[in-house]
Amino acid sequence: MSNSSSPKEFLLVAFADTRELQLLHFSLFLGIYLAALLANGLIITAVACHHRLHTPMYFFLLHLALLDLASISTTVPKSMVNSLRDTRTISYAGCAAQVFCFVFLLSAEYSLLTVMAYDRFVAICRPLHYGTLLGTRVCVRMAAAAWATGFLYALLHTANTFSIPLCQGNVLDQFFCEIPQILKPSCSNSYLREVGLLMVSLFLFLGCFIFIVLSYVQIFRAVLRKPSEQGRHKAFSMCLPHLAVVSLFLSSGMFTYMKPPSMSSPALDLVVAVVYSVVPPAVNPLLYSMRNKELKEALRKLIQLVLVQQH
Repeated sequence: MSNSSSPKEFLLVAFADTRELQLLHFSLFLGIYLAALLANGLIITAVACHHRLHTPMYFFLLHLALLDLASISTTVPKSMVNSLRDTRTISYAGCAAQVFCFVFLLSAEYSLLTVMAYDRFVAICRPLHYGTLLGTRVCVRMAAAAWATGFLYALLHTANTFSIPLCQGNVLDQFFCEIPQILKPSCSNSYLREVGLLMVSLFLFLGCFIFIVLSYVQIFRAVLRKPSEQGRHKAFSMCLPHLAVVSLFLSSGMFTYMKPPSMSSPALDLVVAVVYSVVPPAVNPLLYSMRNKELKEALRKLIQLVLVQQH
């Protein structure tokens, strides 16, 4: 393959070689995917249909569920189809689209989690100004900014990644198209541009991370100053779901991209990729609904309504 050429397709890593294990992989991913679709779909429907949930917190939660539903739909279905058809291929255009969508949705989700930290900060530390600081227009603009940030960030990364010539094969050691795996077959020094972009990404990542940490430092200070135990418990209950989602998102992502090379192996990289790309979209709805009475009540009414209509 010449330096100026690009492969027509990529070969993804297979979870299993035998037909029985391929079907088992398909079944497991199908179960996780359907669970994620159901859980996120219920949250989206509950928030959209119940007027009591038309508040900034649930508005952002609806967008989080949309992002989770879209992100798991970017990677899992293609992997399932490959296992079912006993193939490993993905087209060049399909790989580019998968990279763009995955980076777009993950970066938009991280931006949205940062916005949600600000929402929790205002709700607990500035409760009297909550309606003013987080009005409808402000919430829409912040959500739009999170989506736009993800879009521009993904566009930049995708255009740069796929402008680099590949001449060392088309095999990717991952079950979906991932930027670090695509850069490995590069035979050009232009990958330094991607390294530069990754450095910029690191600064943006640290900026959002520091904002989230500082927000929670102020939140915990305000909570601990509350005189009543009931008030402290209520405040903690408001923050714990978001904190759990942020912790899962950051810990899985940081372990994936910041683990030392000595810990890297194809099997471990595959497991870690599943953890950070598949698990959060399926688990986030559970984390948010577990300690949220209003959301659980709305979901219960929604499920009852569906059951009544079926009968």
